Amino acid sequence: MTYADPQSVTISGTAHSLPRVSVDNSGSTYSKDDGTVQMSVVHAYNKRNRRTAKIVHSKNAPDPLFPAQNTPYSMTVYVTVDVPKTGYTIAEQKAVVDGFLANLNATSGANITKLLGGEN
Repeated sequence: MTYADPQSVTISGTAHSLPRVSVDNSGSTYSKDDGTVQMSVVHAYNKRNRRTAKIVHSKNAPDPLFPAQNTPYSMTVYVTVDVPKTGYTIAEQKAVVDGFLANLNATSGANITKLLGGEN
């Protein structure tokens, strides 16, 4: 079963529509028409089950060495859940992920800000 097509991701208050551009046995990829926002969902089934959602954001911005020139930049955000084949129900897995995300988002994303600032 695949995610809805298209997916929508809101970044800085702007919703980006991401139609599905590929699908195979392990996952799907969604991309904005200009390629500046891409999302993928991939599953790997080995000794443990690994599920990864990923966003890649790209932009052009002034080069710090040559401010008159724009340079392409990109960043990637991953969420990976690695679980044993047995021992955790989907509900238990979701509860752990929810708790983790709530911690990062608490107090207007204070821990995300700390993470991005290099704190530990």
